[in-house]
Amino acid sequence: MDSLTIKLEESLSKEMKQAMKPYYATKTEFVREAIRDKLKAIQKEKALEELRKHFGKTKKETTQSEERKIRKEAGILLAKKYGVELD
Repeated sequence: MDSLTIKLEESLSKEMKQAMKPYYATKTEFVREAIRDKLKAIQKEKALEELRKHFGKTKKETTQSEERKIRKEAGILLAKKYGVELD
């Protein structure tokens, strides 16, 4: 496991301590979870960017329900590709 040392402004440190009180026992747990959440958000954004590249590229006429189905399937495939968990 790697170690990481960071310095925080006093106000940010106090805010973090208040936010983590009922949910986290240590600052380390809190920071690890924050990093995981940020990484998931980045992966999700990458998947959405990839989806946007392909949006609207068909020349075939489709119904709204067909488009929804296609978008859903494409979203699932991209989420799997980038390791994003869908709710």
